[in-house]
Order: sequence, then structure tokens, then C-alpha cells
Amino acid sequence: MGRIFEVRKSTMFARWDRMAKQFSRIGKEIAIAVKAGGPDPSTNPALRRVMQNAKSVNMPKDRVEAAIKRAQGKEMENYEEILYEGYGPYGVPILVETATDNHVRTVANIKSHFNKGGGTLGNSGSVSFQFRKMGVFKLNPKGLNAEDLELELIDSGLEELGEGTGEGGEEVLVLRSAFNDFGNMQKALEEKGITPISAEVEWIPQNATQLPEDQAQEVLKLIDKLEQDEDVQKVFHSLQ
Repeated sequence: MGRIFEVRKSTMFARWDRMAKQFSRIGKEIAIAVKAGGPDPSTNPALRRVMQNAKSVNMPKDRVEAAIKRAQGKEMENYEEILYEGYGPYGVPILVETATDNHVRTVANIKSHFNKGGGTLGNSGSVSFQFRKMGVFKLNPKGLNAEDLELELIDSGLEELGEGTGEGGEEVLVLRSAFNDFGNMQKALEEKGITPISAEVEWIPQNATQLPEDQAQEVLKLIDKLEQDEDVQKVFHSLQ
């Protein structure tokens, strides 16, 4: 088992700004999950997953419960999930996941961020072919035998298992499955009594992009601007 391929993270957020953004993202994911499958996490695996991810970013329990209650209200916004594709400076491919109640506003803002950041917003399909949509599960390695776990989870869709880092830089086990096997993997871990630190659907770049530090910082500046946009949920790129 080796270290799993990870891309560079943008570090320009101040700590509290990043936390507020994470809470906002989780709140929208809760709203989408509740609208699709109801407010009971015992019968809604998508909501269970989001609630676990809320713990991983230290979102207070009362805020999670308030978000679930708010999602049941008749006046709750209906969020549309839209994926935008483009290239940053020096041709770095970038995918931007959004959840919006006004797609006209969102596309205008995303296009503006790309243009001002030295990039170009592309058409659907122009960039996503360079990525794989996968389920990504991060586990606390304590008490787990990685080799045994790998063998036990192959039939549930496990494709990659390796070492990685969590939000705080701590060592974690990273499991990746094909997107279509996300539910199977989530169920298999639950049956084994393993609660992931986080369980996400991510776009994994098939090839890494390496740039000199000064050029990489230009790309990270654009990524940071995209991440701070109120309609943006996640940003994926290939910058190593």
C-alpha cells in the first residue's frame, strides 16, 4: 500500500472563512438530500453521509438539525446542481460543482472568475473527460488492517486504497470506488461497523499537472476565488 495520488489544496482561505464556507456547503447538501429522500437519516443514506461529513468539519449538531428542519419547509430554496468546466492559467483543467437557485447569476459569476483569473470557461464535456467521478472515503486508520480491508471490500467496488491526509493534515486511509459503486461501498463499511471520517463523490484527475511555484500560485488564486463563490460547492483540478 502506497501513498494515494492527491492534488494540491488551495490554502488562501483564512481558517474561519473556510469553516463558514464548509458549513454553507454542508447546509445545501442537507437540503438536497432531504428533498430527495426525506429527513430521517436511518432511511436516507445520502443524508447519513452528509451528516457524517458535517462532523468531519466540526459543524455543530444544532446547526445540522436546524438545516434538516429548514429543508422541510415550504419556503426552502430548490437548489439545482450544475457542473461547470474550464481551464485555468497554463491549461490546468478545472471542474466547478455548484448548487444554485439562480443559474443565470451563477454562470455569470463563474465566467467572470475564470476570465479575471486568466482562465477560460468551457462547454459541457470539454474538461470532464480528463477526470473520473469516484466515491472517496477517508477512514481513521487506527485499529484497521489495510491489507485485510482491501481484500474484504473488493467485491463492494473498491478500486484504490492508500494513505492520504485529512482536513487537519492527519494521516488517513483513502478508499476510492467507481461512482456507480458508491452506495455499495457505503453499505459495506456500515455493515463492518466502520464510520468514515468523510464520504464524498469527487472528480479525480487522470493525469497530474506540474508547474513552477509562481505559476502554480496563479492557478491556486483562481481556485480560491471560485471556492469563495456562494454558489460553489467544490472545485476539482489536476494541479499536483
